Amino acid sequence: MKPSHVSLRAVCLADKPFLLSLRKLTMTGHLQNAKQPTDDAEHMARIHFHIEDARIIQWNTVDVGLLKAYRSDGYWIILQIQILPDYQKQGIGTEAIRTILAIAKHENVTVRLGVLKENQARRLYERLGFVVSSETEIDYQMSFTG
Repeated sequence: MKPSHVSLRAVCLADKPFLLSLRKLTMTGHLQNAKQPTDDAEHMARIHFHIEDARIIQWNTVDVGLLKAYRSDGYWIILQIQILPDYQKQGIGTEAIRTILAIAKHENVTVRLGVLKENQARRLYERLGFVVSSETEIDYQMSFTG
């Protein structure tokens, strides 16, 4: 199903409860499988990391997810993308990622991201053209050169 309208907006202080709920819903199971901490303090630390680079993903003006990405030396990094479970598999994440891919293409740079090995999102990234460039015990590092 094609999303009706996907947009991004800056994160504000009032979004923190939404971001904590979103992170718990989308990441706790993956983190538990990877034997990583899942307490609220760890979730909040991850939320605050690069918060200035975070955007709320909206679908028809409804807050449905998070995209955190930033420009580094010679490439873009997608740190996090999370979509509420009820809105997954509708093309919303794809459209959000394509926003970064379009910017990177215009700037003629690579896009990089990491994904936990247990996370099914790897299939989405591969469909978009990302390839595994390296791996650790718990995650894959992926790159898109477009």
